[in-house]
Amino acid sequence: MSRFRIYPTPAQHAALLHHCAHARHIWNLALEQWSMWTRDKGPTPGYVEQSRQLTEARAAFGWLRAGSQTVQQQALRDFDHAIRNFHAGTHRRPTWRKAGLHEGFRIVGPPATRIVKLNRKWSQVLVPKVGWVRFRRSRAVPDAKSYRVTRDRAGRWHIAFAVIPKPIPAPGTGDVVGVDRGIAVSAALSTSDLLACPGWSKCEQERLKDLQRRLARCLRGSNRRRRVKAALAKLHARAADRRKDWVEKTSTDLARRFDVIRVEELRIASMTRRPKPKPDAQRPGSYLPNRRRAKAGLNRGILTNGWGDLVRRLEDKAPGRVEKVNPAYTSQTCSVCGHCAPENRENQTVFRCVVCGHRAHADVNAAVNIAAGRAVSARRETPVLVSPKREPQLATSA
Repeated sequence: MSRFRIYPTPAQHAALLHHCAHARHIWNLALEQWSMWTRDKGPTPGYVEQSRQLTEARAAFGWLRAGSQTVQQQALRDFDHAIRNFHAGTHRRPTWRKAGLHEGFRIVGPPATRIVKLNRKWSQVLVPKVGWVRFRRSRAVPDAKSYRVTRDRAGRWHIAFAVIPKPIPAPGTGDVVGVDRGIAVSAALSTSDLLACPGWSKCEQERLKDLQRRLARCLRGSNRRRRVKAALAKLHARAADRRKDWVEKTSTDLARRFDVIRVEELRIASMTRRPKPKPDAQRPGSYLPNRRRAKAGLNRGILTNGWGDLVRRLEDKAPGRVEKVNPAYTSQTCSVCGHCAPENRENQTVFRCVVCGHRAHADVNAAVNIAAGRAVSARRETPVLVSPKREPQLATSA
């Protein structure tokens, strides 16, 4: 997607919100029809039948007729596509769309191609029943047949043209790189490069804590609570923009420099799942400590470092050149002799092999093992680099 920031006028802002409300209402109605299906009933109506029902609803209700038919039909088309993806097993079950959280609609057809360049920095696009809306021309506008208008929680409007960019060609040098993702170091490369994803600054952390406390004291439904939530959304949007920018630049750089990129095959959704409560058998109704606050801090560190986004963008930009390696014992295996032991990892950053004495950064050593595709198990299924009959040689002190 080629996304641009749009700047609507106050009147256009209200009209865009009406389009978002109509698209969200049609989506929820279609989801309600689909959710009411039981085994004793017939098949739920598909896109063609729902389009006929939409025509009848527009004739009966004036508020629905006042909206754009293209926006409402594309909401049905999006829901039909989501159902097909769910039955194919590639996506999860469609969920309800909420106001303030899912704000957006899609435009296809001739209006999507009506784009006028105003000057070097600005252009405008025609939105049905809204008019010409200006957007910032930060790059060349692609030739697309459809676009999607969205509004994030911070109140910013964006337009994304549905054009898939071409993948980045391989350099052809045959170089292979391993990427080890972590908390202290976002991405460690087998070339000894340590990459850090920009996170929250100290001032931003203090402001975040202050806004969260103010939000807890606000009355629900008040204007003050609405302003505090908007300030929190802007703060989170700024951090998310920095993280996305780092992911885009890092993935582009790796795709241009290396032919093969090897990463750990991690189940991030399972790793960031909250711990289950532990009922206290001696006191019914009470629970034992389950270290949920420590686990929440670990989950926050994983998500703020963009583990999943980095691999996803690498697969988009370098298709067929990203390989996933079993992460078992990659941080405890020596990249020189292949000896695997928990004692090799002295601390979070220092790796020192107890056999050959190899010393390196722990994340870089793991990245070298990933680059070599060296994933071992407790049974030592991957052959070591030295003879298995050789006795371990303790490293001598210099």
